[in-house]
Amino acid sequence: MELISIIGDAARKAGAIMLEGVKSRREVFAKDGHANFVTSYDKKVQDFLFQTLGSAIPEAHFLGEENGKDTFSGEDTKGLTFVIDPIDGTSNFMKGLFPSVTSIGLLKDGAPYIGVVYCPYSDQLFSAEKGKGAFENGKQIHTSKAPLKESLVTMGTGPYYEGLPEKAFRQAALYMDRCIDIRRSGSAAFDLCMVAAGHTGLYFEPLIQLWDYCAGALICTEAGGTVTGYDGRPLPFNGPSSVVAASEGVTKEKGYLPEQATD
Repeated sequence: MELISIIGDAARKAGAIMLEGVKSRREVFAKDGHANFVTSYDKKVQDFLFQTLGSAIPEAHFLGEENGKDTFSGEDTKGLTFVIDPIDGTSNFMKGLFPSVTSIGLLKDGAPYIGVVYCPYSDQLFSAEKGKGAFENGKQIHTSKAPLKESLVTMGTGPYYEGLPEKAFRQAALYMDRCIDIRRSGSAAFDLCMVAAGHTGLYFEPLIQLWDYCAGALICTEAGGTVTGYDGRPLPFNGPSSVVAASEGVTKEKGYLPEQATD
């Protein structure tokens, strides 16, 4: 079985565990930062993925949201490194809202190699391998060619970090005059996939963790989108970053980056 298929199968099984949690009693724990939570199912899904993927690819390194480390360097960048968010959209999951997704990125020598994002509520499996295009449930996807004025925009607010929500909403207010409307899903990985699939034209968030963007950024890029930091530079793929993802159509326009919209 190809590596991307192994990862996709693991993501679907992780999604089944998530759905069990929707119907079950979930323990909820607070983490550092405002409105930052982890549930017993975040840990359960991550443990499953570490074990399953570790058995399939024993030489790989692992970085997950629930193992207390948000950056890596040195030896960790050599070879294969899984970057996993077991449940991206934990607040949604806690409240029974859609979407929440499992996000699995695989880096090869520190560069994005494979990305898989699975939403169990809608049974959408997004996947990409470097240089081979992006897919939703096996069907190739592409970003939209529509301009910003004909596009929906999604945003994240960076709610865990003081001052960032205010910055995000100021940027959103400026985009409102230039797009159809703005949405906020609560899942960065899902929002990146929505740009990839052509449903939205732009996604922006002032600061997210590596596991939030690792898989989705590759999927969006392989679908023809452009994913950078707010300054237009490539994402670091070794730690937190601002993120803006734009479709093929929006990328052609001047001033689509959030920093350009506010400065």
